[in-house]
Amino acid sequence: MDFFDAVEIRRSIRRYTSKPVPEIVMRKALQAALLAPNSSNAQTWDFFWVRSSEKREKLVIACLGQSAARTAAELLVVVASPSAWRRSWPDLKMYVDKIDAPGPVKIYYYKLFPWLYRWGWFNSLAFIKWIMASLIGFFRPMVRGPFSRTGVQTVAIKSAALAAENFVLAISAQGFSTCMMEGFDESRVRRLLRLKRSDRVVMVIAVGEEADKGTWGPRFRINSDKVVHEV
Repeated sequence: MDFFDAVEIRRSIRRYTSKPVPEIVMRKALQAALLAPNSSNAQTWDFFWVRSSEKREKLVIACLGQSAARTAAELLVVVASPSAWRRSWPDLKMYVDKIDAPGPVKIYYYKLFPWLYRWGWFNSLAFIKWIMASLIGFFRPMVRGPFSRTGVQTVAIKSAALAAENFVLAISAQGFSTCMMEGFDESRVRRLLRLKRSDRVVMVIAVGEEADKGTWGPRFRINSDKVVHEV
């Protein structure tokens, strides 16, 4: 399927048939998610494919019992894991050494990368990093963050959202449908998946075959002139 066809047919489907989604479809879509662009290639994301019947029932409840969650063949939870840069860091250093990356790249991953992503005990490093960036910013353009845990969470959420988009388009390209749900009780989902304190649940994705009346109507978008700005 053409990329633009996949973009065009992707809709937020609220109701699914009982047809199962082949495992290969999910795995191909997950692989596409892992290829998404992400900040510093830190890969601060986790994907929880909820296959346990017990956990699935609890997840549906945490998703407020909405029809997309109830009727989906599969449910995937996309999580932003800001502290997961520590998981990626050793592999990233090995990678830049293996490909003999340029000096600035090695310096970034060996020294600057951990400095940017650490927030310290009780956000103790945030103020120090803010002061340094502000002072340097007086003289030249300077990246203004992330400084605090919240800042690193925001970066991780952006990366996880990009991966989620790759996932749903890959599902569409294989002839199935999705709904990216933000209507859920994050505290309950966090407990269900035993997430870390700094982790954020970005969205829960329902996957399945669209049933009759799976959408409320034709797709609607406001006029592009209101949101596309040529400056």
